This record gives sequence, C-alpha cells and structure tokens, in this order.
Amino acid sequence: MPDFLIFALLGGLGVATVAGPLGSFVVWRRMAYFGDTLAHSALLGVSIGFLLDINLNLAVIICCVGLAVSLVTLQRQRMVATDTLLGIMAHSALSLGLVAVALLEIRVDLMSYLFGDLLAVSPQDLFWIYGGGFGVLLLLKLLWQPLLAITINEELAHVEGVNVPATRLILMLLIAIVIAIAMKIVGLLLITSLLIIPAAAARRLARTPEQMAVGAGIIGCLSIIGGITLSWHFDTPAGPSVVVASLAIFIALYSLPTKQQA
Repeated sequence: MPDFLIFALLGGLGVATVAGPLGSFVVWRRMAYFGDTLAHSALLGVSIGFLLDINLNLAVIICCVGLAVSLVTLQRQRMVATDTLLGIMAHSALSLGLVAVALLEIRVDLMSYLFGDLLAVSPQDLFWIYGGGFGVLLLLKLLWQPLLAITINEELAHVEGVNVPATRLILMLLIAIVIAIAMKIVGLLLITSLLIIPAAAARRLARTPEQMAVGAGIIGCLSIIGGITLSWHFDTPAGPSVVVASLAIFIALYSLPTKQQA
C-alpha cells in the first residue's frame, strides 16, 4: 500500500474516532449550525496563518476558539437571537477569509481547504490529529457526566452543582479543536457532516449515550475506509467520498425495520 494511502487512512481514522463521540453531543444539543459557523470561520484562520506565516492548524484553532468565546459572550448579552448571531458570524467569517485569501500575494489552493485533501495528509498532520484528538477524548472522558447533565437539562444540572456556562464553553472549544484538526480530511465545508451523520446513524442502534458515542466513532471509521476506497477506485474527491460513504451507512441503518415493524 502506498505511503500516502497509509497516512490518509491513519489521519481519517484518528479524526473519525474523535468526531464520533463529540458529534453525539452536537446531535443531542442540536448544534449543527454552530458547527457550520466554526467551520466557516476556519477559512479566516487559514488566511491568518498564511498572513502571519504560522502553522495553519494552530491558526485555525486560535480563530475557531476565538469565535467560540465571542459567541458565548454575545449570547449572554442577548442582543440578537442565537440563530441570527450564528448566521451573521458564519457568513461574515467565511467572507472575511475569502477576501483575505484574495489579498494575499501567494497563491492558495482553496479547494483543498474547502473540500479536504485526505490523500495529502502528512506525518506532521498526523501529529496534530492524534495529539489534538487525544486531548479532546481525554477531556470528554473527564467531563462526560457534566456534559450529559447540561444536555439533558441545564437548569437541573445547575442545581446539581454543574458549572453550566463553563461546561458549555468547553464543549464549544472541543468542537472548535476537532474542526481545526479535521480540516485536511473532509474540508471546511463538509466537516460538520463528519460530526453529525455518523452520530445520527449510531442513534438508530444505540440504547445508551455511551453506545451512541462509541457507535458514532465506529461508523465514522467505516466511512473513512469506504470513502478512501471509493476515491482510490473511481478517482473521486476523497473528502466528499467520505461523506457519501457516511450517508450510505446512515441510509442503510435507517432502512432496517424497527422491532415494532418486525
């Protein structure tokens, strides 16, 4: 097997393992639009990285984290509705990123950032994926119960002693980090699908939150393998192929008869 396929497979599996459990919270808390907002802002991080000549992954993480903190701050002021605020921030950040890239004197291949370039994953990318992924999974494990508590009922979680604002912010920051490290896998415009579709598919079979989180990770890994296989044999874009494979699994699982129908 060629080295670039091995790197692509390792990178994709690393991201899917992290995106699955975290995507479960995105589905439970209906945060898909928030994920899109962070993904759009990541392009601004790319342009800042080129402008300041710093590591792009680091620049994207800083930009996404900054946007998440800004969102929490603005939400507290309640000047506009959250969905309106997300729409403003998402499209403004994407537009600012596109304008900034256009003003750069160097040539930037936007397609690889917008739709991913899985087959171009390098050993350095693997360092960011597995380093960041390990940190995200560790925090998820430590904060699993508080995160579940605020997902079920924030008011009840507050009564039980959970610091709801801090826990909510940490969840947003974890999503921001995953979006940054997954940028190379499926691209900024499709990353939210890697968070949502495997988790939604796993929901079909899971009976507990833990089962859904693990199942989402497994389905994400199968999507990566299916996407790379599709890309290799039919010369299709790797990132979108992963999403197509994920969608196929989702449709297959939801086509199965339920116990009531059996």
